Amino acid sequence: MELHNLKPAHGSVKSSSSRKGRGEATGNGGTAGRGHKGAKSRSGYSKQVGFEGGQMPLQRRVPKFGFTKPNRVEYKGVNLDVLQQLVDDGKIKDSVDHATLVELGVIKSKDLVKILGRGELNASINVTAHKFTKTAKDSIESKGGKAVTL
Repeated sequence: MELHNLKPAHGSVKSSSSRKGRGEATGNGGTAGRGHKGAKSRSGYSKQVGFEGGQMPLQRRVPKFGFTKPNRVEYKGVNLDVLQQLVDDGKIKDSVDHATLVELGVIKSKDLVKILGRGELNASINVTAHKFTKTAKDSIESKGGKAVTL
């Protein structure tokens, strides 16, 4: 193989050498492959998102129902097994609060925290959070810790 033998792999080059809309002799003159009339034949055509050719679009066909509360308070859930893992890794000694969880990257600073009851907590730690589930609170207090609600 030498320089004069090199050529692109078969099928990798798609450009066609013909220029559209440059007269009838090219075979692509007149409408330049756009057909006759209609939105797609005109310059500046840009299809709307969700446009279905005049058919009622899906987002308008599907019924809308229910209600979304505008002032809903959303909590970030942190399970007991996550707290236990942090204790095992030595990142938590005796107490956990919002600032500690933010520092460790478990939650973001704007998040409200709810401690959930999945897993088991074997350490005696004081947990401060915005909310607790009943099982999580019982589990923390049964091991000698405190569950403090903000």
